[in-house]
Amino acid sequence: MNTLTSDISPQKLWGKSFIFIMLANALLFMAFEMLLPTLPLFVSSLGGNASQIGLVTGIFMFSAILIRPFTSVLATKMNKKFLLIIGIAICALATGAYYLSSGIGIILVLRVIHGFGFGLATTYFATIATENIPKSRRGEGMGYFGVGETVAISVGPLIGTSLLLQYNYQSLFLGGMCILLLALLMTVFVSRNSQTESEDNPSGHLAASVKLIEKKVLFPSLLILMVGVAAGSIMSFVALFAAEKGFSNIAWFFFIVAIASFVVRLFSGTMFDRLGPGSVLLPSAVFAIAGLLVLILSHNQIHFLIAGALYGFGFGAIFPAIQTWCVNLVEEHEHENAMASFFNFFDLGIGGGSLVLGLVASAFSYTVVYTISIAVLVIYILLYSVYALKQKQYEDRSLGVHIE
Repeated sequence: MNTLTSDISPQKLWGKSFIFIMLANALLFMAFEMLLPTLPLFVSSLGGNASQIGLVTGIFMFSAILIRPFTSVLATKMNKKFLLIIGIAICALATGAYYLSSGIGIILVLRVIHGFGFGLATTYFATIATENIPKSRRGEGMGYFGVGETVAISVGPLIGTSLLLQYNYQSLFLGGMCILLLALLMTVFVSRNSQTESEDNPSGHLAASVKLIEKKVLFPSLLILMVGVAAGSIMSFVALFAAEKGFSNIAWFFFIVAIASFVVRLFSGTMFDRLGPGSVLLPSAVFAIAGLLVLILSHNQIHFLIAGALYGFGFGAIFPAIQTWCVNLVEEHEHENAMASFFNFFDLGIGGGSLVLGLVASAFSYTVVYTISIAVLVIYILLYSVYALKQKQYEDRSLGVHIE
């Protein structure tokens, strides 16, 4: 049987290909998250200072952002599945090669290469996943697809630190490489929708071009940038905030975030499909704001964990909802451009937000950091509310003209 094409039932979701693509994507993020708390320690062990550690982190995101605008053009030259395999292979080789680094310069080169692979893999994972999800269940399917990412974000750092504490850096990097090779093996058995595969080099459409921003998804991309700012405040500073407050078991906070994200995606995707983006995007933002507010006001471990649950409910629903919305706003052959814009704006929100909020934390406090994050999400709600109101007025005017 040809593994590159298969007929997909109009309403079938839990097929072999969707399960494999979901699991492989989770493994990609798990290997990535394993390095977040451990790679800075490795850089430090080689004599790197704080600014060099920051550069090692930042250059990775920059290279991932840089490659994504080219993904649509590449998809007209090669099969998306092969491009995905190449992206995963680059990530695997770069992860294993970190141990061979003898200086900061080599690590920076590897981070650039790793970022290219990560940018390719994340974009093609998302677009091939949409091919294996019926359009009528796209919100539901993308919600499930993202569950693996959420779980990986929670357990990846724990696995990475455990490998480092019990063994050494060699075990850490080789372990990450093995996880990525398993993801690559799963991807080999992923089948693509025969109709969408035939549109990789679309006839009758304008030739694909390099797009820094896909204009059709500019507004939802702006929203995910703001969500990224809030997410960056959690990823970068919640451990330090908890330590300042005297809370322990930070791992439990992220575990509860993962569980809440999983639970909410059991129904938020269906809500999106049946009722539209607003049914998810507004309530989820309210939950995220509530989580950040409880975090600021928390006085004990219970309050801290409740904050994680509320934030998890919010972020767990909002991320796949905006991702699905971006996919729905473009044609099939524009999915790469849409996903490139989505991920780039999200990464910019996390990276840029963490940088600015880090300066705020140094000058003021973590309470001010999370207050700013709440303000950003309030602006998000106001922007979407204005957008939804204008859309409704436009539809009412169109209906009135049609009736006349």
